[in-house]
Amino acid sequence: MRTLIVTAFVSLDGVMEAPGGEPGYRNSGWTFKDVEFDEAAYELKGREQEEAAALLLGRRSYEAFAPVWPRMTDEFPRYNAMPRYVVSTTLDGDDPRWPATVLRSLDDVAALKQTDGGPIIVHGSATLGHGLADAGLVDRYNLLVFPLLLGAGKRLFSDADKDTTRLKLVEHEAYANGIQKQVFDVAR
Repeated sequence: MRTLIVTAFVSLDGVMEAPGGEPGYRNSGWTFKDVEFDEAAYELKGREQEEAAALLLGRRSYEAFAPVWPRMTDEFPRYNAMPRYVVSTTLDGDDPRWPATVLRSLDDVAALKQTDGGPIIVHGSATLGHGLADAGLVDRYNLLVFPLLLGAGKRLFSDADKDTTRLKLVEHEAYANGIQKQVFDVAR
């Protein structure tokens, strides 16, 4: 069975919206404009790209990434070369600039996890992340937690009323700029 990893930049109060900058969000670009850059804090992002075997996105994230990531050949060479999947009930087809297989349901994601292959990584995709977690499909969280309180914004975790999900901290580090790397496995 394949491992499904949700990765996110997240504020201390759980906001993951617009870390690199998106129009319309009050705190857009908070990862780069509000915290001093420390290259060491981003080591996890490079390792994720090397370890991942497939990329899974929600429709909105896919539509945002598809016109941009293919041109970022230096930053994302492995993500541009690996299989991509987008979960959507409304998408008619993939974007020819950045082809992906369209999955129609979380059951399709569960079936994908049962196939042979390496880890599947989820970037962005707040709504998809909520559904995956609530369905018990997430195996690991790779988080870079920023020392910021952003208030309003899309949250990493859903507010569904559900049983406790236990996590096991398997890797952590704090950096001089206050960012904390927290890697959790979902305990089963």
